[in-house]
Amino acid sequence: MNTEDNNKSGPASILLIDDHPLLRKGVKQLIELDSELLVTGEASDAEEGVEKAIELEPDLILLDLNMPRINGIETLKLLRDAGITSRVVVFTVSDNEEDVIAALKAGADGYLLKDMEPEELLTNLNQAANGKMVISERLSTVLAQALQSNRKRTGPDINSLSPREKQIIKLIAGGLPNKLIARKLNITEGTVKVHVKHLFKKLHLRSRVEVAVLAVQEGLG
Repeated sequence: MNTEDNNKSGPASILLIDDHPLLRKGVKQLIELDSELLVTGEASDAEEGVEKAIELEPDLILLDLNMPRINGIETLKLLRDAGITSRVVVFTVSDNEEDVIAALKAGADGYLLKDMEPEELLTNLNQAANGKMVISERLSTVLAQALQSNRKRTGPDINSLSPREKQIIKLIAGGLPNKLIARKLNITEGTVKVHVKHLFKKLHLRSRVEVAVLAVQEGLG
C-alpha cells in the first residue's frame, strides 16, 4: 500500500443523511461551490445511512435529527455502534436543549441549525472536516452544560493505551482529522481509523469531542 497516496490531501468527503430529497439537493448544490468539500453519498433513512457510512467511510456525516421511524439520535448511536469514526454533525431545525445534549452524548461532533446562512454552513462544514467542534452560536451555553454532564462516565485508566494510541489521542485533541494524523505519523489513513476505533472502544467514548476532552483532562492535550 502506498503511504503517500493514502496521506495526500484532497476535499473532505461528506455523506448526507436526511429524509427530505429537496433539502439534500440544496445542501449538495451548496457544497459543490466549495472545492474543499465533496458530497460522496446520500441516504434517506437510518439503515441506508449506516450502510453508506460503512461503504464510503466519509470524513464527515451531516445527519438530520427528525427522521421517520428511526430518528437522528438513534441513527447516530447505530453509526457509533457500527464502528463508524467519521465526524458526525447533526443538522436540524430543533434548538431544544434536550435534543442538543442527547446528540452530544450519543457521539455527535457538532450541532447546526438549518436556519443558518449558506456561507455560514460552508464555514462550519470546513471547520468540522478539519477536526473542530461546530455548534450554532446561540447553543454554546447548552454545549458547555452537555460536555460537563457527559464527564460522569467511569472509563479505563488512560495508561491502558499504547504509546501509538496516546500519540493519536494527542493529535485528536489538537483537532487534527484522520488524514493529517496519518501524514504526521507517516502511517496510512486506514491505520489511523483502526486506532481511533480501538480508542473509542477502550475508553467507552462515542465521539472525537469526548476523546479530546478526556485528553485535556488527563494532561495529554
